[in-house]
Amino acid sequence: MTPVAAASPARAYRRLSVEERRAQLLGAALSLFAHRAPDEVSLDEVASVAGVSRPLVYRYFPGGRQQLYEAALRSAAEELILCFAEPPVGPPTERVTRVLDRYLAFVDGHDTGFSALLRGGSVAETSRTSAIVDEVRRAAAEQILRHLGERSEPGPRLRMMVRTWIAAVEAASLIWLDEEKRPAASELRDWLVDHLMALLAATAASDPQTAEVMAALLPLERPEGPAGRLAAGLGPVLGGAGHLLPGAGR
Repeated sequence: MTPVAAASPARAYRRLSVEERRAQLLGAALSLFAHRAPDEVSLDEVASVAGVSRPLVYRYFPGGRQQLYEAALRSAAEELILCFAEPPVGPPTERVTRVLDRYLAFVDGHDTGFSALLRGGSVAETSRTSAIVDEVRRAAAEQILRHLGERSEPGPRLRMMVRTWIAAVEAASLIWLDEEKRPAASELRDWLVDHLMALLAATAASDPQTAEVMAALLPLERPEGPAGRLAAGLGPVLGGAGHLLPGAGR
């Protein structure tokens, strides 16, 4: 009897489903887009990283590099939106701290791609890619409003304050990359939390809705947490501002 031949590598190969193959190609593309501008990445490179042929990439993405980039961007956007999701448990500033830890880890892992995405100017930038980025910003703002405890429809001042902070986080992240990721991510994170609290306090001084949000938020904070740390640090800094208070000097 003729012995049964050993299974060849080709026979052991498992054919991927459409969803699995698409995910594989997107993963390969994201690994390249994370560290290089999208217009510097070719389909041949994506095919090589994925271990497939160029025609196979075109089969799944007939629109070529642009379609692949937009699909990869959508995948990255969904991951980035998840960074801002946090269970409503514990002091709000500690929740925001965990959000920023995840956000900065994402920035760190997608440095060049993150810079190219937010700075624009790439040949791959279109109205569709801009819409995806704006969607991330809107989703992030909604999550931060929830972390601050705002359940009703936020007024224009409160919403603008949160959107301003989101823009500041983006700008600080880009500067951080330009500065070779200095200071440490933990220092940048703490500064950004302080920035949020400072913006909240400044807005609360002239906006009743924001003042209500802050009044409800502060009792939830702990002395050893970010809000307590900021309050302790502001004492010496504002010590010389007593003469600015109403009734001072009387």
